[in-house]
Parts: sequence; C-alpha cells; structure tokens
Amino acid sequence: MIVAGRSFFRFLVVAAAALGALGLATPAAAQHDDRYAAIVMDARTNEVLLEDNADAHRFPASLTKMMTLYMLFEAIERGDVTLDTRLVASRTASRQPPSRLGLRAGDAITVDQAIRALAVQSANDVATMVGERLGGSEARFAAAMTSRARELGLADTRFANASGLPDDRHRTTARDMAILSQALWRDFPQYYHYFQTPTFSWRRSYGRNHNRLLGQIEGVDGIKTGYTRASGFNLATMAERGGRRVIVVVLGGETSAARDAQVAHLVEGAFQEYARREAPDAVTFAGLQTRRLDVQLAPGAAPAGSVTATASRPGASPYATYQGMTVETLGPQRQPYAVIGQGDAGADNSTDEGEE
Repeated sequence: MIVAGRSFFRFLVVAAAALGALGLATPAAAQHDDRYAAIVMDARTNEVLLEDNADAHRFPASLTKMMTLYMLFEAIERGDVTLDTRLVASRTASRQPPSRLGLRAGDAITVDQAIRALAVQSANDVATMVGERLGGSEARFAAAMTSRARELGLADTRFANASGLPDDRHRTTARDMAILSQALWRDFPQYYHYFQTPTFSWRRSYGRNHNRLLGQIEGVDGIKTGYTRASGFNLATMAERGGRRVIVVVLGGETSAARDAQVAHLVEGAFQEYARREAPDAVTFAGLQTRRLDVQLAPGAAPAGSVTATASRPGASPYATYQGMTVETLGPQRQPYAVIGQGDAGADNSTDEGEE
C-alpha cells in the first residue's frame, strides 16, 4: 500500500532530484553513461512497454543471486533439500568478501535462513555455501546456473559464480534479468514472499532489505538489488496494481538513490500508460521505447534543488514538485557505505549496497 503523508512526498521529491544523477534530463547527458540499461515489461503478457539498451551486455552483480535462489528453489521442489536442511560453511565460503553474513568455517544455517540471507542481506558467503552444496563446487554450480538460465530464455547471460562478485566472465542484459524476475514469480509463487522480507539477523549480523522501494511505491513487492564498482547500481523489481503486474529493471545507476528514482519513475509511468490506454485516442507507451522518462515540471515550478515548489500540472510526472512543499534535494554524494559493518561496498571485491 502506498505510504501516505509527508514522508512519501518527501521520497518523491528526493527521487526527482536523484534522476539527474542518471543523466535522464537529455539524451546527450545519457550518452555519457555507458552502463545504463533498462526495460519495462508486463509480467503476465510479456509485452515490453519500454526498453533502453535492454540487450546490451552488463555485469549482473548481486542480481546473480536471483539465479542462485532459483536453483535453490528447484532443489527444494525436487526434494534434494528442505527448508530445514542445514548447510555447513566451508573455509572458502567463510572467506568471501562483503556483503556477507559472517559465517566461519563449520558454521551451519538452515536453507530457510540461507534464502533470507540471500534475499535480504545479499550474503556472498551464503551464496558460495549454497553453490557448493548444490553443485559440489561453486564453479560447477555456476556452469549449471548458466545452463539453466539458457533453458529459461536468458540468451545473453553467463554466470561465473553464485554471488555476482566481480569476474570478467559475468554478463547479462536488462532483458534477461526481467525474464529471470518473471520466472521466479511465475515458477515459485510459494517462495516469492522471501523477496519482501524487510530484515534478517543472525548472531550479531543484522541487515535491512536493500530494495528501498518496498513500502514506498504502491504495489512494489520485490525483487533484488545489486552493486559492484564495475556494474553500477542495479535493481530488478516488480509491482502490481489493479490486476496489472510490471517488471522494471534498471542497470548501471550512478548512485543507489538515482537508480531507485529511475525505477520508481518507470513503475509509475507503466501504470499511467495502462490508464491512458483506457482513454480514447490514447498514445501508446511503446512509442517511447528509445527514450528515457524525464521529470516534467509545471510551468514556473521550481526545479529540483530550489527552496520552494509550486503546483504540478495534471498528468505531469509523479516526481513533479507539489503545491506548498519544500523541495528536499540530495545532499553531497557520499562514498558507497559499509556493508553490515564488514566492509566497503565500493571496493572492487564487494557486491551490493549495505545499509545507510
């Protein structure tokens, strides 16, 4: 349910300011960001509503763990493991860099705990542990992930490990990540709720779900974030309203805030398009396939970064400024922050974003 009141509008206005960080204002600015890719797809009909570099090769980062979880869910359904099966960490798993749960060699957690650690904390040590258990070794598991991905229709994706930690052999596309998101929702509805888990703790380790659109944007109910220095900030998410379900994937955000703002903007744009289609002489969203959505301010409205705002025009972007509100802009850009107190997410050997 959409968050009501001032806090939600604050989120929208902050999001509006963040859009500029992705170079969304003009095509010329966008050309300088060679990591950006996006797609908006109807989860039920497979209609692509918008695509931008959707088939360009990108690094998946921790979106890789969506495939690790798909493989784990299949193993549960086959009866190879149960939610209560205990997985034991190897020395290799315990040595994985952040983001991690903090397992030591010989530590054991259940499959249920492993799923939560992957979905919420994006734990690299847990990803390696799962890969070793299901594949015999993480390398063999990664090969099996790639093979299964091909069967699911991920034609341009290759996985080099179970976590998404940096490896030049990794590759994916925004389209493939949309297909994978759809497959998780379609094939394992009984487990999809894990992607909505707000927090997870184990011993002294505690983490919040990195998908900050959960509970902030109406209908958003999953699915996964990712970050490495090479990939930029990635997010695959889904939202449902009025029987319509959309998948939005944005790869290569310059900051997590800019990426979140762009994803939120595309979610809102998709549902606005569905509403327009019900009106006479509607202009289809498909006509915007090669364009990025811009923030549209009302004539005379203060741009992001100003002190006050004026009313937005009817039908303008949901990130236009609002009557009588103070515009809150993003503060000075911070360095990528530490992950669960165990490392710097900006380091080359780390994945995902940690906590603010």
